Amino acid sequence: MATVSVRNISVAFGGTKVIQNLSLDVQEGEFIVLLGPSGCGKSTLLNSVAGLQEIAEGQIWIGGRNVTWEEPKDRGIGMVFQSYALYPRMTVEQNLNFGLRMAKVNRDEIQKRVSKAAQILQIQPLLKRRPGELSGGQRQRVAIGRALVRDVGVFLFDEPLSNLDAKLRTELRVEIKKLHQALGSTMIYVTHDQIEALTLADRIAVMHQGVIQQLAPPKEIYRRPLNRFVAGFVGSPSMNFLSGKLEGSNGTAAFRLSEGKLLSLAGYPFKGPFAQGQPAVLGLRPEQILLRDKPAGATTLPIQFVVDEPMGADTLIWGNVGQEMVSSRVAPDQSFSPGDSLEASFVANQSSIFDGVNGDRL
Repeated sequence: MATVSVRNISVAFGGTKVIQNLSLDVQEGEFIVLLGPSGCGKSTLLNSVAGLQEIAEGQIWIGGRNVTWEEPKDRGIGMVFQSYALYPRMTVEQNLNFGLRMAKVNRDEIQKRVSKAAQILQIQPLLKRRPGELSGGQRQRVAIGRALVRDVGVFLFDEPLSNLDAKLRTELRVEIKKLHQALGSTMIYVTHDQIEALTLADRIAVMHQGVIQQLAPPKEIYRRPLNRFVAGFVGSPSMNFLSGKLEGSNGTAAFRLSEGKLLSLAGYPFKGPFAQGQPAVLGLRPEQILLRDKPAGATTLPIQFVVDEPMGADTLIWGNVGQEMVSSRVAPDQSFSPGDSLEASFVANQSSIFDGVNGDRL
């Protein structure tokens, strides 16, 4: 196991700065997920740690050692790419041991490492097959195994599941989580898939335009997003946003919707005082909009039903609050007719309030 420390790095492609003055510390044995949309800089950051991308400024430390100018092979890392990149004419066993043979590792040690990796990944029956005889999920296991045999303290994953179908992604997510528990190695994982991030990570670094917007455990990212970008990017379906302005004070705060209705925010934990009439956005997760039970102290939220979206275990109800569309997650046995007026509710201290100008959490 090893720590990873990214210290004030900047990366530019020509005149375009992709990452500027970014720092990130990954603890020993931690599973960090870099999450964000395409072009946010997450793969560039991972490649910088791997030594595949030259940085303009800053330093990369791995295991307490400055590796900023070292070759990738000397950094003590194993990397798994989006592409399997297996040698088609080699067997699985040969693909796994190729790097070790090139590094002149002892034959007995090679056999030991390959056997251990094959056992962990449950690919022992596949060792004599060639990649063309494997499924996509099996190929990705072999790609992970190729990194695993290096016996390093840090593993880097660059969207390793994005080429797989939904069922295989679910299965391999579980396998990667079990792998981390078994090895206890430090892992940095890049993805644009929020489900992967929420299920795998010890901490998630949500990135946007080369900047880490929030670094926190998955539950905190989901429940207390630091800004509107994080709130909107994490969650499926996305968080509901209602525009309006704040009235009252911290103890008696209220939110006036754009069409004029006043909603009580009593109990919401504001970070500090706010200005009377300050533009704001009320954020509510679909499961935070309640349609059956109204808890004590909850705030009523009238919704005009438009359409439902059955999803098996639950149903998404879509409706209008004024001119804005919101979704609510309800039990599958609840049904409504188009145009029905629904009396929903929400608990203020479970909601999120964002500044209407800069999007920061209030």
